[in-house]
Amino acid sequence: MKLKNKVVIVTGGASGLGLVTCQELAKQGAKIVAFDLNEDAGQQLSIQLGDDGIFVAVDVTDQASVAAGIAQAVAHFGSINVCINCAGIVAGGKTVGRNGPLALEKFSQVININLIGTFNVLRLAAEQMANNETDENGERGVIINTASVAAFDGQVGQAAYSASKSGIVGMTLPIARDLAPLGIRVMTIAPGIFDTPMMKGMSDEVREPLINMVQSPKRFGQPTEYADLAGHIITNSYLNGEVIRLDGAIRMEPR
Repeated sequence: MKLKNKVVIVTGGASGLGLVTCQELAKQGAKIVAFDLNEDAGQQLSIQLGDDGIFVAVDVTDQASVAAGIAQAVAHFGSINVCINCAGIVAGGKTVGRNGPLALEKFSQVININLIGTFNVLRLAAEQMANNETDENGERGVIINTASVAAFDGQVGQAAYSASKSGIVGMTLPIARDLAPLGIRVMTIAPGIFDTPMMKGMSDEVREPLINMVQSPKRFGQPTEYADLAGHIITNSYLNGEVIRLDGAIRMEPR
């Protein structure tokens, strides 16, 4: 699928990997619809994108909110061609810690936002994509979800986060199979540790041991590298039903 003038929804589009993805894909000619709950940051992005993008305040866990956001995207740009799910939270907690077992509400919150929120958005986006005309490859749309290396190498205190990201990995192939008759591809990117603003604010004592786990290149990932991979997935029509680790061959140690 060619990127120019394609309409791309990016959840979590006002910060981190989602923000850079919005910016980079817009440079390549895509029309951007950023879903996020941070209205101040979202409006700043909208101003930056100008005619090439809009911001919509959306709660990915709420069916009505997502449906309204998709309707607004279609009303503004006429269609949806790509959905990139970057929205998520990182919340730690041992299964049994000093204060007893991990609160079930905390576990549920992570699953609800990271896993169920991803599925909620992609299913409604896919419904809309099914209305598109097929291109020369028989495509109507592309969905890219974001997992994590924690899906495979979960550390101490990451039970909830790892479970949520493993769920995204596990549903990649069956959803790709579900949507194949509609001409919609589904891929997942599993990032390692990226130099987002949150990570940049960490001390060297925190950063150095993490960098040491990366094999090569010996650094954190750059958000533009995530955006570049997302762009390649969109344009390479033979990528489907797969999870790509984008991590410099990191294998997370228990702590």
